[in-house]
Amino acid sequence: MKNIKGKEYIRFEAIKHIREDGSEFWSARELGPALEYTKWENFHNVIKRAMIACENSGHSVDSDFPEVRKIVEAGATTKPKKDYELSRYACYLIVQNGDPRKEVIALGQTYFAIQTYRQELADHYNQLDEDRRRLVVRGDIKQWNQLLAETAHDAGVISNEEFAIFQNAGYMGLYGGLDVDDIHARKNLTASQKILDFMGSTELIANLFRISQTEEKLRKDNIQGAEAATSVHYNVGHEVRTAIEKIGGTMPEDLPTPEKSIQQIEKEQMDRLRKKAKKGKIMLDE
Repeated sequence: MKNIKGKEYIRFEAIKHIREDGSEFWSARELGPALEYTKWENFHNVIKRAMIACENSGHSVDSDFPEVRKIVEAGATTKPKKDYELSRYACYLIVQNGDPRKEVIALGQTYFAIQTYRQELADHYNQLDEDRRRLVVRGDIKQWNQLLAETAHDAGVISNEEFAIFQNAGYMGLYGGLDVDDIHARKNLTASQKILDFMGSTELIANLFRISQTEEKLRKDNIQGAEAATSVHYNVGHEVRTAIEKIGGTMPEDLPTPEKSIQQIEKEQMDRLRKKAKKGKIMLDE
């Protein structure tokens, strides 16, 4: 996502529509090909995942993903075809849930403005319960961790061993010297369980700040070398810890571990949305 020129955003800007009231939207039928999805069925699966994320964040699926029908020619006849008039936020959620192997998905994530997403989310975040806050922040961390991995690789963190040391350094800075294994032990997690999936929203936010600020510093300061990058990660983690201490906050290692994992919450949300879909409130399938 680095060094992306504005001209590469033309593919998204060119398909933006403006309504008479000045509001903007993107047609799902046009966005799919722009994101290099050749089959509507595959892209529609991404849209459905984005709709679930939209619901989890407290937004209205009906407002951000309004369904429309368009008449298209099919040989000598015409037939209605499902489409969605997607808000910018809906587009962001779609690229967030898209295939991360596609370079164009990274372009889309940048174009549809992480800052815009956060601003819109801020209007709703305080209204969310703890489970939904965890889902929202955890989703953001997934994106930033991907960015951080790419930026660290560009800085020279190449091998698996180097990356493990790099990751441990960030945790050690934030958690007062505790590494990944130590945090696992404190949370009574098994080796297969991910630390981030067993954090409350406050702990997740602290880690999101650590991750995003490390990525930005590595990139802006053009850090080179695995050792130097690892040092930056530790120092940023330590600075976040210092900030928490200065405002009288609870140290991350002392925050309670939630009983439910992120996966359990996601399953509960999925089950609830499927029930709503059966009642005709949300369209999850063709």
